[in-house]
Amino acid sequence: MKRVQITIDEELVNTVDKLVKKLDTTRSEFTRTALREAIKKYSVLILEEKHIKGYKHNPIKEDEFDIWGNKQGYSNN
Repeated sequence: MKRVQITIDEELVNTVDKLVKKLDTTRSEFTRTALREAIKKYSVLILEEKHIKGYKHNPIKEDEFDIWGNKQGYSNN
């Protein structure tokens, strides 16, 4: 692992310190977990934005998914 130094405000440090004590972990592990979750969340956000752009560029046709409804026993009638 690589050691990094960051600067955060005192209130945030105090909050993290209280949490890590309750969770029986360390600041470092808590921070690694938080960073992983933030990266995952950001990755999902990017994919959602691509998805939205794709549907704006190629909107769903009115009957595009009818075949799936028919296969599952649904109909538009």
